[in-house]
Amino acid sequence: MLPAHAPIPSFPAANMAGEEAKKKVPSVPETLLKKRKTFADIKAKRLKRLLVRKKLRKEERKRIYKRAQAYHKEYRQMYRREIRMARMARKAGNYYVPSEPKLAFVIRIRGINGVSPKVRKVLQLLRLRQIFNGTFVKLNKASINMLRIVEPYIAWGYPNLKSVHELIYKRGYGKINKQRVALTDNALIKRCLRKHGIICMEDLVHEIYTVGKHFKAANNFLWPFKLSSPRGGMKKKTTHFVEGGDAGNREDQINRLIRRMN
Repeated sequence: MLPAHAPIPSFPAANMAGEEAKKKVPSVPETLLKKRKTFADIKAKRLKRLLVRKKLRKEERKRIYKRAQAYHKEYRQMYRREIRMARMARKAGNYYVPSEPKLAFVIRIRGINGVSPKVRKVLQLLRLRQIFNGTFVKLNKASINMLRIVEPYIAWGYPNLKSVHELIYKRGYGKINKQRVALTDNALIKRCLRKHGIICMEDLVHEIYTVGKHFKAANNFLWPFKLSSPRGGMKKKTTHFVEGGDAGNREDQINRLIRRMN
């Protein structure tokens, strides 16, 4: 028997059991570690992609803004040039005759009753299949002859920049995969018209208004405009505009009709 003041001896078996217990504490499984590492890599790559996209979007916004500024300057110069030429002609005692308009906006004002096959075909070619549909048309000899054939069924004229801008921004729909899609994002325009150098709404407005070399592609991309019936009603659909009606060419007065229908 040991004395009361003697130290308690240490047993090697007890120490080994403690060490084994420490070793047996369950660590994180290898599969879970691999999974965590994989998820961390995926998250890092995703963040990197997001940063790259954000940077690209910022650069594209700057490019679009510069283009819009350039177009605004061009429109202003066109407007000022017309005024200057008129003043110079008046000062010299002459008359200034502006250049022939290149763009028309055509609105169908009559329905389907009693339409002859030839007229129906021309209206289809102009993409005016429903009443109060509207489309932009490039004016040349062939298109003017087509407009003359269907004149009793349409109202048309020469839109100004404000009308083109408001129509595309407010009622602009694109033809994407043969479907009518609202133009809510520049990416939609860029996806379809990038090969023609058109990447945003302002590019589209500029191409239509100036009747550029890619007018056909830009105009075909736009779905025919579905306008409302005009506020205040029509005067007389069956009579020509010059006789007090609504049909036919109304030149720059088409802008008033667009305001009432847009």
